[in-house]
Amino acid sequence: MEVKEIVKEKYGEAARRVTSGGSNGCCGASSALDSCCDPITSNLYDEAQAGEIPEAALKASLGCGNPTALAKLNPGETVLDLGSGGGIDVLLSARRVGPTGKAYGLDMTDDMLALARENQRKASVENVEFLKGEIEHIPLPDNSVDVIISNCVINLSGDKDQVLREAFRVLKPGGRFAVSDVVTKGAVPQEVRKSMLLWVGCIAGALRDEEYTAKLTAAGFAAIEIEPTRVYDVEDARAFLTGEGIDVDAIAPEVEGKFMSAFIRATKPNGCCVPGCCS
Repeated sequence: MEVKEIVKEKYGEAARRVTSGGSNGCCGASSALDSCCDPITSNLYDEAQAGEIPEAALKASLGCGNPTALAKLNPGETVLDLGSGGGIDVLLSARRVGPTGKAYGLDMTDDMLALARENQRKASVENVEFLKGEIEHIPLPDNSVDVIISNCVINLSGDKDQVLREAFRVLKPGGRFAVSDVVTKGAVPQEVRKSMLLWVGCIAGALRDEEYTAKLTAAGFAAIEIEPTRVYDVEDARAFLTGEGIDVDAIAPEVEGKFMSAFIRATKPNGCCVPGCCS
């Protein structure tokens, strides 16, 4: 089964659990409301933000950061969330850009889209639109978005170069790329890379920090910054690797401090010279 199908299946399952009143459980697709053992997805949103959105949106959060807390969003701007899931970051962004702005959410999973639209209804937020599609093929025109956000989704793609090219295409000149993602310092152990299921846990598909920078540069971006927000140690790694049959102690030297959640910023230059960027 391809990575894309695995991701769709697992995220659809997570949405159905939330819709049926369950939790996303520990050490995988975790609930941000639970005191959970997953070191990546837990405790990302504060009480004030949690109070702005339906509980189901928070329970469906499978991210590794909080891009809405780190990205500068201004009233009247258009925001696009790549891989919007249950809609938490879209709804929070919509409130920050206000009624003169707009927030789009893009997701390929029908169950997540249904959950997100229901969360939008419960939140009574009108300046939101959820789109079905793949982040490798964004269904929006060139130069139409001020800010792109994403929360631990780009690392799930099997074609990250295409994702970044598409992000660059839809951003307006001067537009900002502001995403949370898992990145690595140094090489990832092969035992982790070969486990397809760990793509869904944001680990196996993570890029090295210098690879992320290189790919953003190749897509045309400038002013690239990678800011660590959480650095994971061996015990954190044990929480999400042991269940995959990986001997964490055996690979401890290759794991310690190698994985981190990070906030990644970049800008589409004004008057850029990349072919097609200003068409």
